[in-house]
Amino acid sequence: MEEKIKFELEFPIHSSPQLLYQYISTPSGLSEWFADNVNSRGELFTFIWNDSEEKAKLLSKKSGERVKFRWLNDDEDGQSYYFEIRIQVDEITKDVSIIVTDFIDEDEVDEAKMLWENQISDLKQVLGSA
Repeated sequence: MEEKIKFELEFPIHSSPQLLYQYISTPSGLSEWFADNVNSRGELFTFIWNDSEEKAKLLSKKSGERVKFRWLNDDEDGQSYYFEIRIQVDEITKDVSIIVTDFIDEDEVDEAKMLWENQISDLKQVLGSA
């Protein structure tokens, strides 16, 4: 199996970190912009898009700061890939950004970046910061 490559994307966003954290860490928040529906049982999250469903395990979270998930199909392959959504606040300007870290097959990087750009654009719409 080919190694996936890690990439990071940064998106400036006009929102308070506290509000933003609700949208990246809760099933109801995630279902507003990331997937059509999101359910959770403990640390197991189910993301639903149209007729497809993916399960992810919540690896870690830090209140007001970040969430990190691993797709279960990566888990089954014995891979240690994850995706993380981190809130970053500039100490001087107080500008808020979202940093997305993800792993993807090399030939799908452009597609994955576009997907994240669309997802974050949806998040900005929901927050009213577009």
